[in-house]
Amino acid sequence: MPPRVVLVGLPGTGKSSVGAELARRLGVPFADTDELVTRQTGRSVAEIFERQGEAAFRELEADLIAEALAGFGGVLALGGGAVTTGAVRADLAASGVPVVLLTAGQDELLNRLAPAEPRPLLAGNASDRLAELAAARGGWYAEVATVSIDTGGRSVTEVADLLHRQLIGQAR
Repeated sequence: MPPRVVLVGLPGTGKSSVGAELARRLGVPFADTDELVTRQTGRSVAEIFERQGEAAFRELEADLIAEALAGFGGVLALGGGAVTTGAVRADLAASGVPVVLLTAGQDELLNRLAPAEPRPLLAGNASDRLAELAAARGGWYAEVATVSIDTGGRSVTEVADLLHRQLIGQAR
């Protein structure tokens, strides 16, 4: 059973928090691919990046996403960079599952990310790195997304409500 919905977007857009709330409303499980990677390897994403590099992480991530797309019946939040892998984009397209792109302005993303654990791809000047990631990934997000929601200025509950209404409308 494929997921009911997949969430994509830059770090800080709310994929994990919105995904968990949406799953609760839908009465289905929630999974975050970064957590799946950590559970399978026993290492954090940052550790994998440091010890094995981004390419090794992306390969592991792509394998886990393919498995989830084939057999996980809930809400799946992908890591922000998952769309950089061609196999992930192809698997998303082939799945037929709604893919929701969550977005927000850069200032809001930086504020949301400030209290969080450091992220490997935002090391250094987080503002510059976030802008670079947005520019590099924007086309890939647009390629895979079937729905886009701006989370800026909205609470997790508001975004989950909006997304829930859109998904219910699509199911009719």
